Amino acid sequence: MVALPALAQRRLARTELRQAGEGYSFALPFLLPFLVFTILPLAFGVLVSFTNWSIIGAPQWVGLHNYISALSNPLVRQAFLNTLRYVVLVVPVVTLLGLVFALYVNQRWPGHLFARVSFYASNVVSAPVIGLVWVWMLDAQFGIINHYLHTSIPWLTSTNWSWIGVSIATVWWDTGLIFVLFLAGLQEINGEILEAAKIDGAGPWRSLRRIVLPLLRRTFVLAITLEMISTFQIFSQVNVMTAGGPANSSASAMQYLYSAGIGQLQLGYASAIGVMLFVLTVIGTMIFRLLFRDKRW
Repeated sequence: MVALPALAQRRLARTELRQAGEGYSFALPFLLPFLVFTILPLAFGVLVSFTNWSIIGAPQWVGLHNYISALSNPLVRQAFLNTLRYVVLVVPVVTLLGLVFALYVNQRWPGHLFARVSFYASNVVSAPVIGLVWVWMLDAQFGIINHYLHTSIPWLTSTNWSWIGVSIATVWWDTGLIFVLFLAGLQEINGEILEAAKIDGAGPWRSLRRIVLPLLRRTFVLAITLEMISTFQIFSQVNVMTAGGPANSSASAMQYLYSAGIGQLQLGYASAIGVMLFVLTVIGTMIFRLLFRDKRW
């Protein structure tokens, strides 16, 4: 290989530097807000978690005391356990319903135009509004859910049912986004592949299992990852519908963090809980991605 003259090397270096600068300038409108509103607050939260601070006065360095106190607090452990229960229940149900709704609309069955709108409509409503609506719907005496089921289940006032009531509202709220993701994935599948399978004698169920679901693998990964992150951070529904009660039975980690940080002004303690939740979310998501990466349909 012939070495370039020194002048040509300098010109090449300047060209590469200019191209790199142009690339960073295009990315800057996203990188700058991401740095200011995500990375810096995250770093500040980690720093505050090692202090005792009530926003009044100077923070006092306490080391790992907040983490030790949180881990030894049964209410915190219950809140994290509840959060895991939300993830285990909500994520599979939302994923399955989103897929079923997307298949219905993609097949253009009767009412698919109305279904396309109605399936996504819940996602454009704010969580506090949804919480208030579902408080009324799940009322033990006057709620329409118990009325049509001919039961009197205390959805939001029982320690055994409260987290299930919150989960029902969360499933209804989150399914719209997952439905759109699956619908986009289905519309990217080449129709000629399905036609060829039909000519070869494959029925709808076999085509779904052998062709459609494998081709939706990346959509599954994206949908489940987003839903896991969202459910780990569940807050508004819990805060509006039950405020964590009764007896902390429906409290999530985010809701308990809010109570400690905003309600009691224990910002260092709340930040420690937030860091623990962040680590749990990252670990849970990474485990899922590692397991799903080697999945074979």
